[in-house]
Amino acid sequence: MARESESGLPIEPVYGPADLTGWDADRKLGEPGAYPFTRGVYPSMYTGRPWTMRQYAGFGTAAESNARYRQLIAHGTTGLSVAFDLPTQMGHDSDAPLAHGEVGKVGVAVDSVEDMRVLFDGIPLDQVSTSMTINAPAALLLLMYQLVAEEQGVPAGRLTGTVQNDVLKEYIARGTYIFPPKPSLRLTADIFKYCAVEIPKWNTISISGYHMAEAGASPVQEIAFTLADGIEYVRTAVAAGMDVDAFAPRLSFFFVARTTLLEEVAKFRAARRIWARVMREEFGARDPKSLMLRFHTQTAGVQLTAQQPEVNLVRVAVQALAAVLGGTQSLHTNSFDEAIALPTDKSARLALRTQQVLAHETDVPATVDPFAGSYAVERMTDDVEEAAVGLMRRVEDLGGAVAAIERGFQKAEIERNAYRIAQETDSGERVVVGVNRFRLDEEEPYQPLRVDPAIEARQAERLAGLRARRDQGAVRAALDALRKAAEGEENVLYPMKEALRGRATVGEVCGALRDVWGSHVPSDAF
Repeated sequence: MARESESGLPIEPVYGPADLTGWDADRKLGEPGAYPFTRGVYPSMYTGRPWTMRQYAGFGTAAESNARYRQLIAHGTTGLSVAFDLPTQMGHDSDAPLAHGEVGKVGVAVDSVEDMRVLFDGIPLDQVSTSMTINAPAALLLLMYQLVAEEQGVPAGRLTGTVQNDVLKEYIARGTYIFPPKPSLRLTADIFKYCAVEIPKWNTISISGYHMAEAGASPVQEIAFTLADGIEYVRTAVAAGMDVDAFAPRLSFFFVARTTLLEEVAKFRAARRIWARVMREEFGARDPKSLMLRFHTQTAGVQLTAQQPEVNLVRVAVQALAAVLGGTQSLHTNSFDEAIALPTDKSARLALRTQQVLAHETDVPATVDPFAGSYAVERMTDDVEEAAVGLMRRVEDLGGAVAAIERGFQKAEIERNAYRIAQETDSGERVVVGVNRFRLDEEEPYQPLRVDPAIEARQAERLAGLRARRDQGAVRAALDALRKAAEGEENVLYPMKEALRGRATVGEVCGALRDVWGSHVPSDAF
């Protein structure tokens, strides 16, 4: 009897040659590093060097997060990934009424370039690749990073990293949006243009399916809605006058890795194949780098449990293996205690060690694309691709990603799938070890890391001091120049950078843009 995958597709007990009848290996499989990139975006993949090992971290104050980053680098992390608190993500200062109770809780509080300087104190920005999980205010945090690099004497041309900058998925699954979709896309295009000239090695967007998966999306929904968002970003940049091959090589993606290893590997392979075809056939991209779907992966936080948290070590190892077998370019492994609280130093180190064991103690990196030609994986790749393309067509029929978002289509589809998962878990049909089967009568005590609530008051004091020291007239003039740029067609990043250099805060800069563009009000119309 066939089982169903996470996407509701059949998984047969046995696969064989008949499942690949009529299968065109040259068209569907190809060679590693060559179109359609099913087998990976680089010819040698991990046989030359392992993936980038990132650890997503950030909490409390910039000084506390800086100490964690230094520890991670000392333990062997090859790339930093910054988590920002909710006020920063929503464009509010730490002393704003809306920020009360959230400062430093799920990430680091960054209110101005002075916080950014502390965050990267003692970390040479020309020697580390930094990913920043920031969306609506992505331009601000990137410019602050550039300003800190300038203070270090590091030319912008030597900076490498990524800003997530994927606001469309915020409307679909996460909710940390600020502006309506159309001006948000305009801001995204301005970042593309700015970086093409000023920070050419920077990845200007990480188009994210991870957060959709965390909200309940199936693997098929995850890649279908993510690639549909990617198409919308490319269309926006092309409509703004950019040549596709001038910016497409700097696009990157961000996916989840679940414990369902086989479908996850198939998902990654299918996503690469779909994107390569879209970029070549719809947008006429000629540079092979424009056709490559390069992606970061994070293990599935939504699958971690507060019950018997040590079991999460096993889950994370399986999820990480799925990402590596699927050909990820960088990887973050969650800490086993993240379902309870912020990771401790020890649990963060264990998460990193999981990647290091995969890279250095297994034989998985010794060969490119270990699953190539597997009857099961190739058939599952085809099935995932067919289902994802069908869902992408539904988005197109509604007028594209933005039009579908405005009608609430993607959000409604994900919520239906999340409800299905919850029903299966509640009924016991879906086994979650330690939750609905193999439970303990009494959980063992665990001491989580706690954020000091006094952080909010300290951040407010820092802001008061900053406002007292700066030239208020210059800040007002800089914010007025930003509003004027937002009203017209000028690239807003140039006046934005000058406002931040003058010590305007995140809340003030986002407030100036809100004055012109307004704030997004969600729709439940679909």
